Amino acid sequence: MAIDIRELFKPDAVGAQWNEASSNAIPYLGSSLFPSRKKAGLDLRWLKGSKGLPISLMPSAFDAKATFRDRIGVQITETEMPFFREGFHIKEKDRQELLRVNEATDPYAAEVISRIFDDANNLIDGALVVPERMIMQLLFSGKINIEANGVLYDYNYGTLETAELKDTACWDKSETANPFNDLKTAKDKITEKTGVTLTRAIMNTTTFNLLAACSAIRNRIITVSGQPYSIITDGEVRNIIQATSQIQIAIYDKQYKDEKGVAHKFVPDNYVALIPDGTLGNTWFGTTPEEADLMAANTGAEVSIVNTGVALTRIISTHPVNITTLASEIVLPSFERMDECYLLKVVQDP
Repeated sequence: MAIDIRELFKPDAVGAQWNEASSNAIPYLGSSLFPSRKKAGLDLRWLKGSKGLPISLMPSAFDAKATFRDRIGVQITETEMPFFREGFHIKEKDRQELLRVNEATDPYAAEVISRIFDDANNLIDGALVVPERMIMQLLFSGKINIEANGVLYDYNYGTLETAELKDTACWDKSETANPFNDLKTAKDKITEKTGVTLTRAIMNTTTFNLLAACSAIRNRIITVSGQPYSIITDGEVRNIIQATSQIQIAIYDKQYKDEKGVAHKFVPDNYVALIPDGTLGNTWFGTTPEEADLMAANTGAEVSIVNTGVALTRIISTHPVNITTLASEIVLPSFERMDECYLLKVVQDP
């Protein structure tokens, strides 16, 4: 059967192929903490702040008017959501490569088709990096900063409860550091402030290895087991932290490349984000221009939506004969439970 490129690279076909390929992939951690939601337009408005501890009702005499309390710890946050868009072309030369093949079953055709599908998948994967990058920036700084292509997106969500260890308390000072005390201090601080209990700690392998090397950790494991160890496993470290602090450790080592192609860790070295159970906010997707204006009939474009709010668009131009595929998104997380999170910096800057 001859290849019809107009049918082959339709956005819904590319989206279906991406969904199938990604169904078995390990999801980003941020997507579980900040689930995706959709809204119209660019404006994002949410209530941010700490609910705090419950306040006892004011005593009152019968037949007396009620006293009224002020709302505490609630702030309305409103901002404009950022826009991201990138694309690629199937140029006339690419089309000539496909014309050299008469049948879609030809191995050469399969190679060319796979390469072009990979281009589209890379756009979608790049779109998914954006909210994950934002979420991890929020958890580990309370801010979002992305600058490229002459555009700067800079959002300050407020003050994130933070502690920076000093001198012999730092986790790279393995003989004197005491991570048990550091985790307990964090838990006590958030419980006193909000009444919420921290239950999870997010860190990367570099930070976890510092934790595992601390004598306080090793000595506690040896004391509990009653046996000396030359090698202590990661599982034993996790278990002793869980048993003593009731905190589960999540090691997150995924990376991404920025707009310049430089690799970065989502979770920075030497930091621990401590969070409570449940979701922490939402990942809000707005309505892109492609979704708003090009999904209607007779626009000369085809649009498919993947992953809640990523618009995949195909436009066929006649001169030169090109097929343009675009991925676009308007996305920004809200962080309603920011006051219930804690950031611990475990190594002092040199």
